[in-house]
Amino acid sequence: MRRWDDAYGPVRAPDFPSGLTWFNVRRPLTLADLQERLVILDFWTYC
Repeated sequence: MRRWDDAYGPVRAPDFPSGLTWFNVRRPLTLADLQERLVILDFWTYC
């Protein structure tokens, strides 16, 4: 079984768009701020 990055190269996430509302941080984050850190995303849907 081939790995995805062997066939298509490294997969990179796009940077966060500007103008987002951020909670519990002093300034907007960038992907560079999160490099080499464990990031847990909690997606919550209001029904």
